[in-house]
Amino acid sequence: MNITLHVWRQKSAREPGKLVTYKRGDVSPDMSFLEMIDVLNEELAAKGEEPIAFAHDCREGICGSCSMMIDGMPHGPQDLTTTCQLHMRTFKDGAEITVEPWRAAAFPVVKDLIVDREAFDRIIQQGGFVSVNTGNAQDANAIPISKEAADKAFEAAACIGCGACVAACPNASAMLFVSAKVAQMAELPQGQPERYRRAKKMVDQHDAEGFGACRNHYECEAACPKGISVRYIAQLNRDYLKASVAVAEHAGRSSGPG
Repeated sequence: MNITLHVWRQKSAREPGKLVTYKRGDVSPDMSFLEMIDVLNEELAAKGEEPIAFAHDCREGICGSCSMMIDGMPHGPQDLTTTCQLHMRTFKDGAEITVEPWRAAAFPVVKDLIVDREAFDRIIQQGGFVSVNTGNAQDANAIPISKEAADKAFEAAACIGCGACVAACPNASAMLFVSAKVAQMAELPQGQPERYRRAKKMVDQHDAEGFGACRNHYECEAACPKGISVRYIAQLNRDYLKASVAVAEHAGRSSGPG
């Protein structure tokens, strides 16, 4: 099959970028999208041109590295699919495909299709873990957990932190990511001691990073390659409210008559 690519090229965060057109022939429909770019990069390198920079790692839909906008859609037009798992048979022969990086102030472009997603790491550092003593493996496994709670925790833990939710959201909100990382522990007994403090700290860091507010567009759920539900955002909002009320009550007691 023959395709025409319009790829965003940008040497660094300090320099302006632009779309550059590449025509590709003899593209196998069984190639993944990243394999197609690999072949293009080999051709560019052979001609002494700079290859297209893009992030990738596992190429199995697990790591979330292969983040790019394809025809205006995070990870491309196929539902529940990462870019590395997207195959060229998804597109028609003769298609013109536009490829761009994530567009969000909190995800600055590093080079070409690569963006800096360290903001997600800083959100996790604020509470995306269990620090209380839950005992050794034998003790932890002895804690009874209902199947319903385990299923919800596993569903939330499926989030790969790719940032598609941010790229799809008109406000560039990362609340689906935050809510999934909070819920995967909020659903389990081991996560209860820090549950509300965790929610508040991670949401506060989300806001400090410059991500936008959630306005219930639901574009995040539609774009998520793992199908994370927006119901986790509602749960996060409840936990954040409880945490904020607790903080306000504590402040009121501390400033009361002594």
